[in-house]
Amino acid sequence: MLKDREDGFHAFWRERHLCTLTTVRADGTPHVVPVGVTLDADAGVARVITSDGSRKVRHVRAAGPAGAPVAICQVDGPRWSTLEGRAVIRDDPASVADAVRRYAERYRRPRENPVRVVIEVRVTRVLGNV
Repeated sequence: MLKDREDGFHAFWRERHLCTLTTVRADGTPHVVPVGVTLDADAGVARVITSDGSRKVRHVRAAGPAGAPVAICQVDGPRWSTLEGRAVIRDDPASVADAVRRYAERYRRPRENPVRVVIEVRVTRVLGNV
């Protein structure tokens, strides 16, 4: 689905932009936070690195093994793209190292964080105009 998109879509997701991640609280209301996101279009996976125990991580963990429904949005003036999918938490060293490497390529090398985890989103829907 993602790898078949136009080149403008891929370029947009390689540019350095701050994104938002929307998770769902227990009461059903949205929890929206700014994040850095990397997209592996070939695998259909978006990744967010963050600290274990953050609210967004707790929301995803609370959904159980099937994962939590989430949305990731990126906006640059009139250009925008939203990725929807199911998120799970990855905390194994290989997944974290891979996500950190990808983040460093798109943004910058992140600070050291001994409690870092990855919110891994299997993308199921794409919206936007890029």
